[in-house]
Amino acid sequence: MTDQGQIKNKLEQLLCPPGNGVYTIHTAKENKDKLHTLLFGSIDNVEENWKKSLEHLSSSDVLLLGVCSDTGGGILRGANWGPLFLRETLLNLPDKLKYMDLGDVRVVPHLLHDKYLNLETIKNVRRALYGNEDSTYPVSALSITEDVCDLIYKNFSDKKIFGVGGDHSCSYPLVKSYLKSKKEKGKKTALIHFDAHTDLLVERLGIDICFGSWTTHVLKYLPDPSLCFQIGIRATGKSKEHWESTFGVKQFWANYIKEVGPAHIAEQILAKLKDQKVDELYVSFDIDTLDAQYASSTGTPETGGLSPHECTTIIEMLAKEFPITGADIMEIAPFIGDGQKVTLMSAGSIATSLIGSLGDRP
Repeated sequence: MTDQGQIKNKLEQLLCPPGNGVYTIHTAKENKDKLHTLLFGSIDNVEENWKKSLEHLSSSDVLLLGVCSDTGGGILRGANWGPLFLRETLLNLPDKLKYMDLGDVRVVPHLLHDKYLNLETIKNVRRALYGNEDSTYPVSALSITEDVCDLIYKNFSDKKIFGVGGDHSCSYPLVKSYLKSKKEKGKKTALIHFDAHTDLLVERLGIDICFGSWTTHVLKYLPDPSLCFQIGIRATGKSKEHWESTFGVKQFWANYIKEVGPAHIAEQILAKLKDQKVDELYVSFDIDTLDAQYASSTGTPETGGLSPHECTTIIEMLAKEFPITGADIMEIAPFIGDGQKVTLMSAGSIATSLIGSLGDRP
């Protein structure tokens, strides 16, 4: 196990205070000030107070991690603001949720993953972020996220990370790190993926990891692709049979869920999980799973979707019988459209269900 001081020092380098993940001075300053006041009691000494909070990693089983990147998106951008606004929503709820806020991944908004960068760029950004071009730390949002998650899972095996994004490419490092860690511990896992879209492209315009392809590239880390359950699908140019036969996943399209009800969907998934003797679940939730009337402030709002209640019914039925030990919520873009308030209320409902499920079991 790494020395606790080394862990804290590395987190201080790779992360920044909650709400500061978007590099800006004036935009949303009022929201950042509100968040910092809620978290630390003041907008003064935010950096210092945040660093002190990292000394108490053992205080909560659930760790919230913001990934303020929309670099992997491709339609309307703006999901980089999701972590800031959702945090404020959660902190203003009457019932306080139990989690510790790790902070935000340090995001350079032009960079997606280190594998796409040349050495000169990596050195330049290391100099900017860490003051040392010879640092060994990653520089892109997805690479940093995976490094942080690997660090947490290696040294705190009981921790459950709740990721808040960001476009859906941010789920790639969160889920990949989780699945690798669970495999090393001998745990059999399944992925519960809520989305209007399949995210099963192999690549998009030559880029293999993005908001439309991340799921494809985590399937190999699952015990079997059939343990990826996609819920709420409706916006795709190919049939359910195509996706299931090509990738081996199991899909539940939105119209079918509406027809049979969310409880029946949960029962079907539970039967498969029990038959396959799965130990633990990861839930990744794209806010566009919800019908556009509930979540219009997102990059690709879609009609014909689910309600928050239908989604939380499935989540909570699964959580009663299987431990959910990792989760994320993605694609909340507060500045898109005029549905910010309703979208954040809906996202708050989903996040409450997920955080509550994460905290239910040791």
